[in-house]
Amino acid sequence: MAEPPLVADPKLRVVVFLMLLTAMFMATLDNQIVSTALPTIVAEFGQLERFGWVGSAYLLATSAVMPLYGKLGDLFGRKYVMIAAVSIFTLGSLVCGLAVSMNTLIAARVLQALGGGGIMVSIFSINADLFEPRERAKYQSYSSLVIMASGAAGPILGGTLSDLFGWRSIFLVNLPIGIAVVICLAILLPYRKPKRKPKIDYAGALLLAGAAASVVLWADSSVMFGSLIAPQSLAVIAFGLACVAGWIFVERRVEEPVVPLSLFGNPTICRLLLISLLTGGIGIGMVNYMALFLQTTKALTPTLAGLMFVATAAGISFGSIFAGRMISKTGRYKIFSIIGASIGVVAFLVFAFFVHPTTSIPLLVVIMLAQGFGIGFGQQVPVLGVQNAANPRDVGAATGTVTLARMGGAAIAISIYGAIVASSIGHLPAPIAGVGNIEELTPKMLAALPPETQHVIASTYADAFFPLFLTAAGICLLTLLTALSLKNILLPVETAGKKA
Repeated sequence: MAEPPLVADPKLRVVVFLMLLTAMFMATLDNQIVSTALPTIVAEFGQLERFGWVGSAYLLATSAVMPLYGKLGDLFGRKYVMIAAVSIFTLGSLVCGLAVSMNTLIAARVLQALGGGGIMVSIFSINADLFEPRERAKYQSYSSLVIMASGAAGPILGGTLSDLFGWRSIFLVNLPIGIAVVICLAILLPYRKPKRKPKIDYAGALLLAGAAASVVLWADSSVMFGSLIAPQSLAVIAFGLACVAGWIFVERRVEEPVVPLSLFGNPTICRLLLISLLTGGIGIGMVNYMALFLQTTKALTPTLAGLMFVATAAGISFGSIFAGRMISKTGRYKIFSIIGASIGVVAFLVFAFFVHPTTSIPLLVVIMLAQGFGIGFGQQVPVLGVQNAANPRDVGAATGTVTLARMGGAAIAISIYGAIVASSIGHLPAPIAGVGNIEELTPKMLAALPPETQHVIASTYADAFFPLFLTAAGICLLTLLTALSLKNILLPVETAGKKA
């Protein structure tokens, strides 16, 4: 028999859910809010070579702690785990805002991510306690919407806040929000004590964190070590494989594994994890590069480039809400993953073959709207499907695993995209007149160049993005093929306390 909803009063349940969405928006926003503020940060601290690590450090630490938070929620109850995650994130935001160098900012981003990873996992686990499967589909769409909308809104807010109040404001704005969320959750969210005695798989958690961190670290090794196959990069791979082998050895023997290996024996869960990995590479991994594409090929300011993402956010909003309501009504989720991936394939092929420096802004807005629609259509499917397929006692661990797959996909994709663009830009046949190092051009410097030079730079970047968009279309195609292989599962309905 299924347990009753964590909050019995429907109105209070919605209030609690809104607090959870607020925490999620705050945490996921920090994945991308620094994208348009980074040139300003580099101007103050220098160390351009460490530019990427302000974002990569957040992804690395987030990926490392996600599975652990899911298991902690299963063992100790989700209320206090969620409150702890929000508190750590808020403290990390304060330290980011007070950073005095690039190194301290990167370290502060790690602290911030230790809480952010817990927020992103815990909210989906708490949703499983608040809502029955079909109703959960409708509300889960709002959670997925917040994840993707915050990614689209991040560049807008990052650029605007940096222009108006300085780059530190993008972190300090989290303080009042985080404090309010902690207070509300402490008062309104009930505590459901788990039925089993807590037994933490410390060794498994540490080994899985090492494996996840190795993936993110290797994905960024072309920047750190100069090549994905440099000796240091190969050492990272070896360390990651050793962690995976050790993790499998440990998980087979402990009573409460941090991620039960039985999850990977379910073909549906394995396919959904792959879909989550691939959609993370598109939905999260593409944001920074779309911002770079708009600023270099259209000479837009950070604020204007950020505003272009309103179209993507609108598409995500409509697609996510529509898909969530239809899944709630029909109980079917496979078709929405298929449609979302199909739209992604078409959108990126259009970007590759039909978008160029002279493409009008309105047409770009339409394409970005369509791309966002595809993301919103398919984004929530992996979480819903995995939670439905997993054993109820392992919902937290399963949710942490599918969220980890999404973030890992984003980290890997960011590295692939970066290598593609860097390879094209770094092998120019001849230097551009009047431009020293094209990679060090800020939007303000680009705007000050003569129109002829701006056109050459725009064409150069457009050529560099052609293989990137083809790669993104290929990722969407692989997502489509995986979605087609899913079973057409019907989500259950709660009837008189029992699953029907």
